[in-house]
Amino acid sequence: MTDRVCLVTGASRGIGAAIAAALSADGHRVALLGRDRATLEQVGAQLPGPSLAVVADVTDAGAVDAAFAQVEQHWGPVEVLVCSAGAGFAAPLADTSDADWSAMLELNLTAPFRYLRRALPSMTERGWGRVVVVASVVAKRGEAQVAAYTAAKHGVLGLVRAAAAELARTGVTVNAVCPGYVDTPMTEQTVEAIAARSGRSADEARATLARRQPIGRLITPDEVAEAVRYCIANGAVTGQGLNVDGGAVQS
Repeated sequence: MTDRVCLVTGASRGIGAAIAAALSADGHRVALLGRDRATLEQVGAQLPGPSLAVVADVTDAGAVDAAFAQVEQHWGPVEVLVCSAGAGFAAPLADTSDADWSAMLELNLTAPFRYLRRALPSMTERGWGRVVVVASVVAKRGEAQVAAYTAAKHGVLGLVRAAAAELARTGVTVNAVCPGYVDTPMTEQTVEAIAARSGRSADEARATLARRQPIGRLITPDEVAEAVRYCIANGAVTGQGLNVDGGAVQS
């Protein structure tokens, strides 16, 4: 379980960067995919093992093959794919435009589908592979003001489950990790939006998010990364959505 070729999308910050660090610490080669080369190289410079910066926008369908080809030319086929790129959007359902809806589905559902589809042939041919998608607790419950995001995350969990069932006898596992509110730049944007809408301070808004989780605090990116490591190490775990949410959703 060392020296596998890994590709992590959304690796320039937050959860993706933490996952890349954990995989590198485990002895794997890690390709870091994101939109900004300088940021990716900064993350790569802090990893203990080999890294590769892959510049791509996951919502660009035409960039998928080129991203995988870059990794394949350097190290060979991708053996571990972690789809961590994502973003949220908050608005009342009646105020959610077609463009807002499409953007959430494209980033949080269609992009993981395309990357999963591209990774599978070499994994099944070799009889081993690991795919982990970073979903959300809203993949398992509805939440007000985030209808488009919630629908996309429900959809990506369905994709994970269907793929796991299809691939169960191939040596390839497919799982999702479902975090609650994580202490990342994405959550900071949520904090700013809550503060702007409510008139509360940023600290008060952050405390509101922390209280939504029974443990009373935000999840750390490293805690999410640990769940990803578990999915990679255990070949009997597939088709699962592992909650990393401080007990908010019990399933």
